[in-house]
Amino acid sequence: MAPSDAPLRHVGRSLVTLGPHRGAHRVALRAGISVLVPLLLLVLLGRTDLTPYAAFGAFTSLYGRAHPHAERTGMQAIAGLALVVSVTLGVAVSLAPASHWLVVPVGALLAAWGSITSDAYQWHPPGPLFLVFGFAVCAMVPATPTDLLVAPAVAAASAAFSLLIGHVGALRDPRSWARPSLPRPRFRDALDPIGSRAHLLRYVVALTISGTIATALGWEHPYWAMVASVVVLAGPDFASRLARGTQRVVGTLLGVAVAAVVLTVSPHEGAGAVFVVAGLQVLAELFVGRNYALALLFVTPLALMMGQLVAPSPVESLLRDRLLETVLGAVVAMVVLLVVPDRLPRRSARSAGGSAPG
Repeated sequence: MAPSDAPLRHVGRSLVTLGPHRGAHRVALRAGISVLVPLLLLVLLGRTDLTPYAAFGAFTSLYGRAHPHAERTGMQAIAGLALVVSVTLGVAVSLAPASHWLVVPVGALLAAWGSITSDAYQWHPPGPLFLVFGFAVCAMVPATPTDLLVAPAVAAASAAFSLLIGHVGALRDPRSWARPSLPRPRFRDALDPIGSRAHLLRYVVALTISGTIATALGWEHPYWAMVASVVVLAGPDFASRLARGTQRVVGTLLGVAVAAVVLTVSPHEGAGAVFVVAGLQVLAELFVGRNYALALLFVTPLALMMGQLVAPSPVESLLRDRLLETVLGAVVAMVVLLVVPDRLPRRSARSAGGSAPG
């Protein structure tokens, strides 16, 4: 088989290969508890309107999956702060005029910033996915000026709880506890003058195009297209990005079928809905590091259930939008991958107007 077929072989294997377990049950349990407790507390207090902010703060638990306690806590502290900033930025955009259009350029720039930050701090999972997702959802949720204070406080409290849950294991084995180690950012490496410019350009172009098309078509969740573009572009190389895009589409197609059943039989409000969300979070984390397409069987109904908890929508249109916007975002990103080269050419002093290199 020709070398040019290697990416296609990688895509095929990625759909049917199940990676090693590597303690995924511990990560899944931490993530499930981190989501369950804040959301359940808000539901019992009658403040379901605040659940999106708590949910994205809880995503702090998803970082540093298999890292030692000290490294994981440092990574989660930085990532949690970035999530709180994204939530706050989303609330600010929600209050702005024509906010549904403003989401697109701000989200595209946030993706570029998140990509640099992720590379500099060596986040795991890498990329700006959760930052863009948190920002866009909060930007689409109706807000009041008071939420500019309430939202970051709720997100920060949820993130802090995730950090606490991450150290529960030290109660069983006190010797495993260590002082948190804040990572040293390597922005110079992340800002390689050639390769990084190409990758940042891809984020800006892909998210702008996918978000603009979805918004212009009047779809209710245009950020799903933007998130799908982020998923494709977050891979380390062309083959993995192509595989990720294929997994996103195939996994979402199957996940929509699962979501149709879950949304039909499960409660859409109250404590029952929160337990369903937490259970789906656990199942998603059990497989996301082993087979992304398989994990999307649970990620898809999870995302839809979280939305239903805040603002219920007709199930049929919800499923249709999820599938169409995911395909749109993935296709746009894969086209951008083909159009924008991996490394942009250097400009000579003459072509740059005689200026010195930046």
